[in-house]
Amino acid sequence: MNPAPGRAPVLTLDTLVRLQRGPCGPPTAAPPPRLALPEGMTAPLGCDAVSVPARLGPLLMSRLPRLGCVYADQAHWWWMVPSDSDYAVEWPAPAHYATGALLTGSPQVPALIHRPDGTLPYTPPIPLYLALCRLTDSTPVWSRPISA
Repeated sequence: MNPAPGRAPVLTLDTLVRLQRGPCGPPTAAPPPRLALPEGMTAPLGCDAVSVPARLGPLLMSRLPRLGCVYADQAHWWWMVPSDSDYAVEWPAPAHYATGALLTGSPQVPALIHRPDGTLPYTPPIPLYLALCRLTDSTPVWSRPISA
């Protein structure tokens, strides 16, 4: 059925269900690689990652009470954290929060340098955040003054 001149077509619920969101224009490049879970590990809380320059990696590692999966290459170190570990938190520069543990801007997949005992890959995000704030001389978001 064609709409009357000057009127938009009516979309039924059946039509709306079949619509999909997608990129407009020509196809884009392949998605960036993501950090893979080691065999035998599960991620019931999803997976994101926090990356830092390699010079900070060993300093952070020594300050954390418990480590999850840690990956590294010559330029960066990545810590696997539960999804949404960036909620209400601003990770201090030069850290980068990678939703979905996607390795944007990284030419290769880094090597796994630490695997925790057990089946969970996570580094607890709050101790990681606090250690990173201390190393970068940043104030945690909950300690900053509130303006009216």
